[in-house]
Amino acid sequence: MQGASQQQAYDRGITIFSPDGRLYQVEYAREAVKRGTASIGVRTPDGVVLVVDKPIRSSLLEGTSVEKLHKVDDHVGVASAGHVADARQLIDFARQQAQVEQLRYGQAIGVETLTKRVTDNIQQYTQIGGARPFGVALLVGGVEDGTPRLYETDPSGTPYEWKAVAVGNDRSAIEDYLAEHYEEGMSIDDGLGLALGALASVGDDGLDPAGLGVATVAVETAQYRELDREEIREHLATNELLAEEGGEDEDEGEGDDLPR
Repeated sequence: MQGASQQQAYDRGITIFSPDGRLYQVEYAREAVKRGTASIGVRTPDGVVLVVDKPIRSSLLEGTSVEKLHKVDDHVGVASAGHVADARQLIDFARQQAQVEQLRYGQAIGVETLTKRVTDNIQQYTQIGGARPFGVALLVGGVEDGTPRLYETDPSGTPYEWKAVAVGNDRSAIEDYLAEHYEEGMSIDDGLGLALGALASVGDDGLDPAGLGVATVAVETAQYRELDREEIREHLATNELLAEEGGEDEDEGEGDDLPR
């Protein structure tokens, strides 16, 4: 019984390390990210692509209300996987940091600087009693001094820079696809095709434009841009990934508080 009560103490306390050096609450936050639908980022010489899976669980749900893609600044976008409410808090923090940089120094914030400020904020929630870690991972993509950058934030507060990466459900399978098909000299359209192909590789019936979000930040313009449904449909058709239309609606989800 004593051993069980000690384990429970490590399990519940965010400020308590287990004997083997683990913070269980951070690991549980990572599990919340895994339950979210996939988000994919691909970096190419021409820019960064962000693709998110946001299935519409009910015909009554307004698709635009499912927020997984966010504009942080003109040159930076973010995709999320995990708890949407946690993502929204971090996005608001990131936007504030971008505005502070603009007002204080008269210049756009760097993608790396922005990511590290966000992860510094995340890290504080791994060592403060009475608060829990953020149950979300972010993909931060943008252009900095003419160079595309792509970062991942982890619930522990650690930033990672990637050429191509996935967070959320089926991460391992998607990243296997990305590793096999990624090429250094791809165009931004090729990167978009790669991300869509990676997402389709873990499904059976192709992709529905209504259940996807796609954004790009091109080096040429250094502007964040979300693609509309027809543009997504065209890219799916070009890459032969378009799902057959006229299928039955999916069952409703279990609740809006689940990770996405």
